[in-house]
Amino acid sequence: MPTLLQNVGESILKQGGLTVDDLEPLVGELAIGGVDFADLFFERSEAETFSLEDGEVKDASYHRDAGIGVRACVGDKQGFAYSSEITASRILEARDVAVAIQDGRAPRGGINLDQVSTPKLYIAKNPIPETAASEKITFLHEIDAKARARSVHVTQVQATLSISYREVLIAATDGTLGADIRPLVRLSLSVLAEKNGRRERGSAGLGGRYDLARLLTEQHAEQLVSEAVDQAIVNLESVDCPAGEMPVVLGAGWPGVLLHEAVGHGLEGDFNRKGSSFYSGKIGQRVASKGVTVVDDGTLLDRRGSLNVDDEGHISQRNVLIDDGILVGYMQDKLNARLMGVLATGNGRRESYAHLPMPRMTNTFMEPGDANQLDMIESVERGIFAVNFGGGQVDITSGQFVFAASEAYLIEKGKVTAPVKGATLIGNGPQVMSAISMIGDDFALDAGIGVCGKDGQSVPVGVGQPSLKIDCLTVGGTA
Repeated sequence: MPTLLQNVGESILKQGGLTVDDLEPLVGELAIGGVDFADLFFERSEAETFSLEDGEVKDASYHRDAGIGVRACVGDKQGFAYSSEITASRILEARDVAVAIQDGRAPRGGINLDQVSTPKLYIAKNPIPETAASEKITFLHEIDAKARARSVHVTQVQATLSISYREVLIAATDGTLGADIRPLVRLSLSVLAEKNGRRERGSAGLGGRYDLARLLTEQHAEQLVSEAVDQAIVNLESVDCPAGEMPVVLGAGWPGVLLHEAVGHGLEGDFNRKGSSFYSGKIGQRVASKGVTVVDDGTLLDRRGSLNVDDEGHISQRNVLIDDGILVGYMQDKLNARLMGVLATGNGRRESYAHLPMPRMTNTFMEPGDANQLDMIESVERGIFAVNFGGGQVDITSGQFVFAASEAYLIEKGKVTAPVKGATLIGNGPQVMSAISMIGDDFALDAGIGVCGKDGQSVPVGVGQPSLKIDCLTVGGTA
């Protein structure tokens, strides 16, 4: 039976007249004097999207691409070139550009590639052709009908199905030879509800690295509709959010996006090597409350942020970043790991063959504690219970963040009361980590919808956390 490497190699290389056996001499062309490290990143991808708006197909698209990225590293400098034509001549042309960052051109000798043993965290299958386009659109129509049937106040419905498939092949001068097949599916729903002239939105989504048959089910349709419509209806009854400093209880699951943005990015290796993160130089120091353990784990089965191997051919792993409040590590790609004198952690990621890799998160979350969410709420005299988040902004250097809650409630005398609108959480990530006083036992990961942006590149990620009580946080409101 052909191996994953053989299947991916044939699929990507054959159109350019290449085989896996050609990789060693091609990588050897990069191993010249003055170059510390170099690699070839091959990719073939397909993507399909269907979007239904108010019962009509608003968008239907299909895209396919393939190409090669060639990188050479000298110290902290990187030379990079890419081509959508995967042939030996184009690779050598890209090589000439990539190695132009150094002067030495004498070859150092041959490269022996050693195949990485690829884990099996998700199916090695293309989900796009397994279901006809007509069936996909019919499923979106069913979601539209369910959303309108759930409430007479629903006036607009937008349902979107996104499917992608990637094959990657990595060969490097350190001997790495890795391959991966990456399916990804996502279903999302946004509704607009109107009552007495007031309009409010609700949204929901789910997905992961699995096939369409698992995604397009009646249960998932009902789940999406109930979450999105109920959120919109709740927001129709919301009151103005009070402003000021107050305790905040965060729900489990998707609210972990705040942890991702306000803390996770600050733990990526490049920011710490350059000294631009709050966490730079603080390994071994307390940076969060006791009981706070933050993990980045690319090995979770079927999860959106998981990878069998990263985009540098390094096997994904579970990395503890903060252990019981103590900073113990950063997320590293090969370049930053080499420059910082540590091991790579399997966090080298890139958007496509046309982009350089950099340290990026996979599935980043806080581990559970032993507190009960109800106890957290009952301990608050006056505060906010934030269940869901929309967009936000963060400054990596300082850790300052601003996040808008898409679903939040007042807590009054230990009870959840009225829903609020316009709730914005404003604070400093490291300070918030030290203001956590209760960590819930209700850990949850998000539903599989996360996308992370960094330096103009977007990659799929996962987030998660248990419920948390933050003793004091600035809440921006409209009251």
